[in-house]
Amino acid sequence: MKSLVKLLLLFLLAMPASGFGQQEQNSEFSALLTAAQQAQARQEFAAAADDYKKAVKLRSDMPELWANLGLMQNATRSYNEAIESFRRAIVLKPALYVPNLFLGIDYTHINQGREAIPFLVKAEAINPHDPLAPLSLGRAYLSMKNFAAARSAFQRAVGLDGKNSSAWFAFGVAALNEVETDGWKLSAEGANSTWAKALFAESLQEESRFKEADSSEEEVLAADPHFPCAHSSLGFLYIAQEQSAAALREFNGESEGCALADLGRARLHIEAGDDADALAALRVLWERDEGFVRSHASLLTDNPASERSIAFLMFLDQQNRAGTVDGDLYESLSAAFRGASQPIDKFTSSPNLKSVEFHGSAQAAEADNRNGRYGRCAADLAGGLARESNHELLLLASCAFMTGEYNLSATASDLLGTRSPQDMAALYWSVEANEKLAFVAFGRFEQLEPDSEKTHLLLGDMYRQRKRFQQAEAEYKTALTLAPQDTAPLFGLASAYSQDSKTDEALSTAKTALGMGANDPDLNLLVGEILVSRHEWAEAEEYLKHGLSAKPQMLPHLHALLGEVYENTGRTQEAIKELQMGVASDDDGTVNYQLARIYTSIGNKAAAQVAFQRMKVLQQKRRERAVIAVQDSSDAMQNDIP
Repeated sequence: MKSLVKLLLLFLLAMPASGFGQQEQNSEFSALLTAAQQAQARQEFAAAADDYKKAVKLRSDMPELWANLGLMQNATRSYNEAIESFRRAIVLKPALYVPNLFLGIDYTHINQGREAIPFLVKAEAINPHDPLAPLSLGRAYLSMKNFAAARSAFQRAVGLDGKNSSAWFAFGVAALNEVETDGWKLSAEGANSTWAKALFAESLQEESRFKEADSSEEEVLAADPHFPCAHSSLGFLYIAQEQSAAALREFNGESEGCALADLGRARLHIEAGDDADALAALRVLWERDEGFVRSHASLLTDNPASERSIAFLMFLDQQNRAGTVDGDLYESLSAAFRGASQPIDKFTSSPNLKSVEFHGSAQAAEADNRNGRYGRCAADLAGGLARESNHELLLLASCAFMTGEYNLSATASDLLGTRSPQDMAALYWSVEANEKLAFVAFGRFEQLEPDSEKTHLLLGDMYRQRKRFQQAEAEYKTALTLAPQDTAPLFGLASAYSQDSKTDEALSTAKTALGMGANDPDLNLLVGEILVSRHEWAEAEEYLKHGLSAKPQMLPHLHALLGEVYENTGRTQEAIKELQMGVASDDDGTVNYQLARIYTSIGNKAAAQVAFQRMKVLQQKRRERAVIAVQDSSDAMQNDIP
C-alpha cells in the first residue's frame, strides 16, 4: 500500500502545480508543502499528515490538498479521518479520481461496503484503465456477499492486468463463493430436482466414486429421459470404468443437440486405436464449434501418460508435420494430451463473439444449439441480455457454457436467477460456470505465485475434500509456516485433524486459531463440533452459540449439534427445537433417530414414528451408497494390482 500511495502522490502533486506555486505565495504555506513532501519521501506519513492538516487550514479551497491529506491518513490507517478528507476533496471537485477511489477503499476497510460501492463505481467510470478501481469494487461487493457482482468486477480487473495475482485470487474466491451459495440453495430447495441430481452425480464422478455416480445418473434419466447430455455423462462414466460397449450405447442414445456424444465417440475411437477416425470426428466438431472442443478437450483422456494417449499424440504430431490438421486444433488437442491447461483468457475474459455470425433471434439460437454450434447459439442471444426471456437466458447459459464462454454463462444464469430465484436450472448453470471460472482463476494465481500461502491453502482444501488427510495436513502446515499469524491454515489443519479422528490435535489447533480471532463463527463452530464428539457438553454449548452467525449452509449442522448438547444436558424441549432445525443436515438418519428417541421418551408416539420412518429411509439410502462405495473401492484396488 505504501508504494501505491507514493505513486498516487506523485500523480497528485504534479497536477496542481499552478495552484500550489503561483496562486499561493504565502511562505508558511509553501514551507508546509515542502515539509509534507519531504516527509512523504521518507515514508513518514503521520508527519506528512500533520503538515497537510496545517496547510488545509490556510487553503481549504484546494481539492488536491484535501486528497493528499486523505492519502496520508489512509497510509496511517486513520480511515475515518481519511474519509472525511476525501469527502471534502470531492465536494470541491467531484470528478477527481483518487478521492473517489480511496473513499471506496476506506469505507470497505471499516466494513461499510454499501457506502463504498457508489464511489468505486464512479472511480471506475472516471478512469476505466486502472485495475485498482474494479479490484477495489470487487472487494466491496464481496464484503456485501454480492458474489456475482464481485466476480464481474474482478474479471474486469484481470482483464486490465493479467499479472495481478491478487485480482486472480479474488476472482476465484468470488466464483467459488457463488458455487457454494448456489450449490447449497440447489441442494436445499431443489433436492429432488433433476438438476440437483445431475450436479450430485458430477461431484461423485470427480471423486472417482463411479458406481455411485452411475446410480445418480440413472436417477436423472429415470426422472427426465431428455435431460441435457445425461446419456453422454453416463457414457463417460462407463469409459472411466472401461466399459466401452455400454459407453457407446449411451452416446448413441443421446438426444439431439449434445456434442458431448460426438466427443465421446471420438474418445472411443482413440481407446480402440482408430486414431484417423478419432481425428476426423474431432475435425467435424472443430468446424462446428472451436470453443466446444477447446473447453472439453480434457475429456478425451483421463491420463495423459497412458499408452493410448501417447499413441494418439504421436499420430497428431505426424499429422501436424504433414500439414493435414488445423494449427489451432492441433494446439488445443496437443495441450490436452500433454496434460497442459488451455489458455486461461479463453475462459475468463469478457465474451468475445464478434467473429461469430450473429443472427439475433431465439429461433436461430435453438437451431444452432440443436446442431452443436454453441458459439453461434450464444452469439444469437448475447446481444440483448436484459431483453431476453427466461427461456432464452437459460438457453444462453447452456450454450455459453458448452462453448467455453464461462463468464457469459454465469452472467446469464445470474440474471435468470434474479428474475426467477426458484429456477433450479439457473442455479445449476451458475454452479457449473462459476466452478470452471474458479478453477482457471486459481490456476492462474498458482502460476503467478507458485509457493504462496494461498496456493498451499487451496491444495490443502482440495486434499481434505477428497479425504486425503495426510497430504492436506502437510499443505496446511506449509501454509502456516509461510503465514504464522493467519487463522486460515490453522482452521484447515484443525478441520483435517478432526475429519481424520485426531480430536486432541484438532482441538488444540482450533483453539490456537481462536486465540487470534475469538469471534470467528466458523472457528467457534469447529471447536464446538470437536467438543461434542468428546461429549464435553457444557464447553461445547458455549462455542456453538458463538457460531450462530456462521454461513447459512452450516446452520442446520450447528443446530443439530446444539440439539445433541441439550438432549444430553436434560433440556428436552430445547433439544427438540434445535434438532428440528438441524434435520436439513441429516444425511444418514442420525438427527431423526435423536428426535425419535426424545419423542418416545416424552410419550409422543406419532411424532416418534414419523421420525423413525425418515430415519429408515435415510439409513437405507446410506446403505445403498455404502454398497456402491465398496464396489468403487474394490474396483480401485483391482486397478492397483500389478
